Amino acid sequence: MTHNIYLYILTAAVVSCLIRVLPLTLIRGKIRNPFIRSFLYYVPYVTLAVMTFPAIVAAPQIPFAGILALAIGIAAAWKGMNMISIAVLCCAVVFVCESAAAYIL
Repeated sequence: MTHNIYLYILTAAVVSCLIRVLPLTLIRGKIRNPFIRSFLYYVPYVTLAVMTFPAIVAAPQIPFAGILALAIGIAAAWKGMNMISIAVLCCAVVFVCESAAAYIL
């Protein structure tokens, strides 16, 4: 069986194009169903969460540091801190946890 890389690229391009073009051509009017509207409203947030949360835990050398940073970041966001402050705080938490672990070990 031969592998044709151009066929694979063409297939991926067609599928990617269809995923983007079909909704635009099939749905012409305003979406009035409140369930579908609320579902589509939350899709970007869910997609971001699905891509971000595993990386938060897997990126540090110690997974506990990532979990602790995630918990502190959620608490800081709940208290109303801005995004940059939360990112700096979470980075500092991971840095302190990994520095302490390196010192202990």
